[in-house]
Amino acid sequence: MTLIRPTAETAGASGPVRRPAAGRAVALLVLVAVAALIPLLGPRPALDGTGEAAAPGVGGIALLRAALFAALCVPVGELFAARLARLVPGAPLEHAPRSWAPSAAAVGFLAALGLASVVATGNLLPHHLSDMDVGGLYQSRDGKLALLEVNAFLAAGLCALSRRPAAQVWPLAAVALAEALRAHPAPEHGPLVGSGLTLVHVTCAALWTGGLLHVLRMLRTWRAASEAEAAEPTGTAETAASADAAGAALLGLYARVAAVLFAALAATGAWSALRRMPPGTVLDQLTATSYGRTLLAKLVLVAAVAVLALLARLRLRRAADRLSACVPARAEVVALGLVVAVSGLLTALPLPIRWS
Repeated sequence: MTLIRPTAETAGASGPVRRPAAGRAVALLVLVAVAALIPLLGPRPALDGTGEAAAPGVGGIALLRAALFAALCVPVGELFAARLARLVPGAPLEHAPRSWAPSAAAVGFLAALGLASVVATGNLLPHHLSDMDVGGLYQSRDGKLALLEVNAFLAAGLCALSRRPAAQVWPLAAVALAEALRAHPAPEHGPLVGSGLTLVHVTCAALWTGGLLHVLRMLRTWRAASEAEAAEPTGTAETAASADAAGAALLGLYARVAAVLFAALAATGAWSALRRMPPGTVLDQLTATSYGRTLLAKLVLVAAVAVLALLARLRLRRAADRLSACVPARAEVVALGLVVAVSGLLTALPLPIRWS
């Protein structure tokens, strides 16, 4: 048995062999990808027929913001998954996957630097260095927040390379806070409420996405290490069985926490959407505005993620091979990656705000 291809389950002594239904997860992902195709192609299809105009360079801005979100998820997930692993009895903590946090910090630094350059040119993509007013970044709220994110990713990278990688939680928290404040400027009605909702939403999303990614990486590393030890002259089959048991326990622990994270994500996401689209206009704006169309695609993807998560939880509880839950869990990671991409696009499109 491996984490990539779990063994098949036998229905009976002479009955047919029943293989894991990985095809259903793949088919679900294909359908979701088709449903999300229009917004994922970029802002132009999402804006088509809405009468809205996007700012120049919105596609590049969406890409930079998606890269920033992904760079935030990876280290946050590593810290979260490592914390959960310490709660699992008998977990082979000495076998840990190689940290991606330094690389993620580098990506986040470059993305934040690119976004800061956009702010320095008046929210336009710069074509020459002379287009940027670097000193002006210190004169505006958006400029200060952009610089905060640049410095925070730089500090996170240094912490990740230090002897105390857990210290990167503070600069990463600064990035999440800066994103929450940036998304809700002072002229907005109730900006502190909006920033609080966004902060909780971004934090839970980073824990869920990055945590699942690192949990699966840890399970794969533990299994590979146990197989190597079992192959030694002094090794036994019990070594692999112990690693499998610890892996299943870790995945189950993550599943319980993820259920709480999903509830918080759903609540904060719904509240934030209703603040920007009053209840009486939601149905119209979901199809008539670029923001609504992209939000609808994100909802479809999140629904698919929830289904895949449920499949993984059911396998953890009922399947003879509990680690067969890794199949839908890996598909869940892919779907979550698409959610991050759509979220990056969502932040770059015109907001259909109608304050009363």
